[in-house]
Amino acid sequence: MAVMIRMKRMGRKHREFYRICATDRRSPRDGRVVEELGTYDPKVSETDARCTLNGERVKYWLGVGAKPSTAVAVLIKKYGPNGTHVAQMEAARAKLAMPKIVPDAGEPAFVPEVKQAVPPAAEAVPPAAEAAPAAEASAVEAEQPASEAAAEPKAE
Repeated sequence: MAVMIRMKRMGRKHREFYRICATDRRSPRDGRVVEELGTYDPKVSETDARCTLNGERVKYWLGVGAKPSTAVAVLIKKYGPNGTHVAQMEAARAKLAMPKIVPDAGEPAFVPEVKQAVPPAAEAVPPAAEAAPAAEASAVEAEQPASEAAAEPKAE
């Protein structure tokens, strides 16, 4: 049996969805499959999150001589076991998995604050910077009694 890795169209009209399958070359496009290897959804907004592949099974089928179609060959090159966009795909999938925040009618949208990583060298404050505010505070305290003494009238 000549095995081919190709896309099987699913979904409905104007909302297509594809399953990436290992099939017999002679079977129809949407016919019987040997094994399902992943999915491709062209309607997902994040480009790198559109495709999911079972890397181990894709590697197996390629190893036993299955030929991918031209479209599937591109997806395997990008998102397959040793793909060029695997890290971007994982990041896009994580972004889509985050909960969506929908504001109420009268309230502004809440955007969570993202804490940026501060390098360890920037966290440490130099000793000169710590001593300067303390010196200024002692100078202000030294001036204060003199000004209060000038403000009080002498009782002589």
